[in-house]
Amino acid sequence: MPEGHSVHRITRQFERNFVGHVVRASSPQGRFAVGAAELDGRRMVDARAVGKQMFLGFEGDVWLRVHLGMYGAWDFAGEILMDATIASANGRMGQTNQRGTFLDGPNPDAVVFDSAGENSLTSIGAPRRARLRMSESEKPGADVESFPPEPVGAVRVRLLTETIVADLRGPTACEVLNPAQVEAIVAKLGPDPLLDGGIEAEVRFTTAIRKKATPIGLLLMDQNVVAGIGNVYRAELLFRARQNPHTPGRDVPEEHVRHLWHDWTKLLRIGVETGQMMTMDDLDEEAYRAALANRDDRHWVYKREGLPCRVCGTNVVLEEMGARKLYWCPYCQA
Repeated sequence: MPEGHSVHRITRQFERNFVGHVVRASSPQGRFAVGAAELDGRRMVDARAVGKQMFLGFEGDVWLRVHLGMYGAWDFAGEILMDATIASANGRMGQTNQRGTFLDGPNPDAVVFDSAGENSLTSIGAPRRARLRMSESEKPGADVESFPPEPVGAVRVRLLTETIVADLRGPTACEVLNPAQVEAIVAKLGPDPLLDGGIEAEVRFTTAIRKKATPIGLLLMDQNVVAGIGNVYRAELLFRARQNPHTPGRDVPEEHVRHLWHDWTKLLRIGVETGQMMTMDDLDEEAYRAALANRDDRHWVYKREGLPCRVCGTNVVLEEMGARKLYWCPYCQA
């Protein structure tokens, strides 16, 4: 399932390539025909992400909400703009903290600039007629010979401008909403560090964790507690904090909970900048490039069950927690 950094990166592609343009919307698959008809011919005016949720705003106070879920992905094709200096087409992103609502407050702290790293979108080069798949990972494809290309597979919704097309496949949620409905969904989500960068968000996160008897390993995956963390970041954050995943949230010291928030903020920004869930620090240039290219060199414990812990040598354990796989070191995180 795409985690928070991926959804923010996809949203930025809409900011760069669609916001300000009139969009032709269709549903080649047919399952979203009514919703597509409501969007068709409207100008896209905004693109926002909160955790794993994406909201595309159109003229007339109409919003498209997308949750990619386990299998969803966006495919872009055409003249994809990837200028590393462009962080937001309209200079704004929403916020959910006490200084305003999701739909009405500018938040300069939310602007994050791309780095031209090995696996950054900027390394693909632009503009040209290219293909790009964006989900949990980003995969550039062959150049586009004719535009727009024919839909491939079960495309739920196609968004098309004069120069670029975005096809959505396999989402868990895809629906047209009004502003009140958007606000209601966002209000239920926990804070997202890219939108809620102030002390209020840190306090909100800390309070939510420390009032519950639920294991911290489950709380970090609860989108009502904190937005955007998935299975990879959950495992890596807990290891980096040397935190036992089974400890009830209320028993985790407050300073440790605050550390988790600050570390999540750091890792999320790195993920948005590089396109990778990079969770190892202090790598030299060669090791950093290797880590970008290969997940085996990128994580402390995720997908390393049965292998020696990189710190203590104890075999990394794999167990099930909340119907998801949990990876942790029983010595370092005891």
